[in-house]
Amino acid sequence: MAVAERLWRLCNLFMAAFFGLAAAVQVVYLVPAALTLLVSIKPSVTDNGVWRSLCDLHSGGCIVGTIALACSLFAYAQGNILHEEEGRELFGLVIITIWMSLCRSSAKSPMGGVRLIAAIVVALFPFVSWLYIYVNKEMRASWPTHCKTVI
Repeated sequence: MAVAERLWRLCNLFMAAFFGLAAAVQVVYLVPAALTLLVSIKPSVTDNGVWRSLCDLHSGGCIVGTIALACSLFAYAQGNILHEEEGRELFGLVIITIWMSLCRSSAKSPMGGVRLIAAIVVALFPFVSWLYIYVNKEMRASWPTHCKTVI
């Protein structure tokens, strides 16, 4: 197995873990968690019609949700959008959409080059963001109570 294929599988495993953890609080992450786990096990699953249909349907829903949340945020946000629940949800939907797009396009040609670098960046982004927010006491201080009990 080539290095690029191992990295692609590892990225999918990271994203499956992220989506799985996120699914504990937002059901919208269950479908990408399952689809991404399948890709980490067998990357060629992205050629499967059922996999592609689920991916397309879920991505379409995420795009609609992204547009709705973005409109809401632009109309009502009063500061840093990461301090708004809708802002965090918006970023989650964007991550899902980008990741599902990367997975879907991996069926056409092997992952490598710019797409593999993009996959690595996107796979690390949620974990690096979480770490930054977790150690940033100022940001955590402004959270609502239900967010202060997360890992």
